[in-house]
Amino acid sequence: MSNKIIIIDYGAGNTKSLGNMLEFLGYEYEITSEKEKILAAKKIIFPGQGHFEQAMKKLNAQNLAPTIKNAINNGADFLGICLGLQVLFEKSEEAPNIEGLGIFKGEVKKFQIGKTPQIGWNKIKTTNSNTYLNDDYFYFVNSYYVLPEDKSIISSVTNYHIDFCSSIQKDNVCALQFHPEKSSDAGIKFFKNWLI
Repeated sequence: MSNKIIIIDYGAGNTKSLGNMLEFLGYEYEITSEKEKILAAKKIIFPGQGHFEQAMKKLNAQNLAPTIKNAINNGADFLGICLGLQVLFEKSEEAPNIEGLGIFKGEVKKFQIGKTPQIGWNKIKTTNSNTYLNDDYFYFVNSYYVLPEDKSIISSVTNYHIDFCSSIQKDNVCALQFHPEKSSDAGIKFFKNWLI
């Protein structure tokens, strides 16, 4: 397995600030869509910005969906950020006819009250001691949130008119609705914990 951190390149996602964060922390990384490199990596990051349908279409067009599933099943540490959290589920209200990766049962819902997207700093409250996170303020940009069937995978909640799941963690999968790479000291602390 490669020690280089792989950032999945599917033609979208906020890779520049993520790369800056990893460089700042002294880690080697590569942005790639090469399946062999993804499958050989110990740590994989799926950066997310954009639309659920566009992301899934790109993943399917590049045959990356099964590659991601195989990497997770093979034990690679997987980090999903923002849309990278949402695509782990079965479906989204953003694109009702498009299937997600279905790694976890549940769906992605749109906020029904309040201005969308939620943009800015908001506090997370951890709900699971087995997490890389601390109760802190992180940077969010989201109109949608995940609703997992299995509540035990929820690792933090946040309030934006309602309490919603802001991160999940199960085995080698960690995924966040917020952007740790844009979250200053709280983000640095998270990455230091996850990158160990």
